[in-house]
Amino acid sequence: MMCQSSAAPLEQADYLNGAPHRKHPGVTNLKTVQLPEQLQLAAQSILQRADVKSLTERAQKLSNFLWSRKRVIESSQLREKAIILERKFLEEERNVSENDIDHNLEARIRKKVLSELRRTTYHRAALRYNEDLGLVYMVARLAGGYAAVLRALNEIKKRDPLFVPYSLLDFGSGLGTGTWAAHRLWGDSLKEYVCVDSSGDMNTLAEQLLLEGSERNNPTIKQVYFRQFLPVSPKVQFDLVVAAFSLSELATLDERLNVISTLWRKTNSYLVLVENGTKEGHQILMEARDAILKREDEILHDPRRPSIFAPCTHELKCPKLIRQPVVPCNFFQFYYSLPLSRSQERQQERFSYLIVSRSDGEKAQKAEHWDMARVIAQVHRRPRHVQCQLCCVNGELKQLAVTARRHGKDMYRCARNSDWGDLLPVFHKEDEHTINDETE
Repeated sequence: MMCQSSAAPLEQADYLNGAPHRKHPGVTNLKTVQLPEQLQLAAQSILQRADVKSLTERAQKLSNFLWSRKRVIESSQLREKAIILERKFLEEERNVSENDIDHNLEARIRKKVLSELRRTTYHRAALRYNEDLGLVYMVARLAGGYAAVLRALNEIKKRDPLFVPYSLLDFGSGLGTGTWAAHRLWGDSLKEYVCVDSSGDMNTLAEQLLLEGSERNNPTIKQVYFRQFLPVSPKVQFDLVVAAFSLSELATLDERLNVISTLWRKTNSYLVLVENGTKEGHQILMEARDAILKREDEILHDPRRPSIFAPCTHELKCPKLIRQPVVPCNFFQFYYSLPLSRSQERQQERFSYLIVSRSDGEKAQKAEHWDMARVIAQVHRRPRHVQCQLCCVNGELKQLAVTARRHGKDMYRCARNSDWGDLLPVFHKEDEHTINDETE
């Protein structure tokens, strides 16, 4: 099955509903994001009082470390690697001394295998977020992390305007960026924020940010509760559950799957996961996606089936993982950095995300004559046509050249006003080209 387009023009009444092309329903990108004024002032006040040495340099090193972080190699993978190395070294030894009997061969091979595994296996260093590292993390990740979470949550706000959350659970809440982003979008409709982070020092810092860096008991956002552990009862659910840059803090697959299962059980409407836009971050999210869609024991807790809301337009295997070399499915959001001096820099946060919703039943019969495809790369605007790379509802990656003549003026203008990460309506009559190769 091919992802296709139609020569039939896009009817404005069908898709635009009177909206201008630059604000068509598929636009989910935000303009350059700036931290809320209260949050920015609070962060600056805390940093001025702390007077941390070499803060900028340490923040850059921490950012690089977090970006390049990998998952721990699983025991089964380690065993497979050891077997391959053992065979390799044994073959080398046999070639050297084919006719000699070596009683120490087994011990020597074992020693060489262990040495090679130590040399080539990624060793993951655990981070302990104490008060000092928390301040460094604030400089490194507060603005970029907030921008990524706001961008992900904004898609729910844009595409599901009737959704008004009452409660929020932020797992691995860190500095509380999930709380600040959700409050910016839904304001006072949110009556309960539960922030869970294993670091007591990070919880303290997040609470200070809510108090605008002062000691007064009048937080900017009310009803925010900090915990070091998830609520125990499986019956407790939250309208919105967020885990941003948290799953990557868990070293093993079993740890991540246990947390994902717990978070999904606690989700009443939307589960939002955000990670770095690296291969590791993307694959962590795809692990979560597969685990939730299987939902083997979910019927005991909540019979509503999971539905992938974003960014995927389907529930098939991610086509980015099928193609070689693997290129992560990621997106970007511009933001203004936390000003450590008088000036602010415009920076870019590259992230991956996954939003899963609870469905009250099977999806309704689709009445529209189009499908929504996700724009997964930079849009190239050329004279009289627009080049788009899309992830389609049939689970395939496609290249689409949108022209006014072939697709109609409305469709063409929508494409010209779309960007990486937006949704675009795709019709079903004329074959387009499959994307054969990509670059990150």
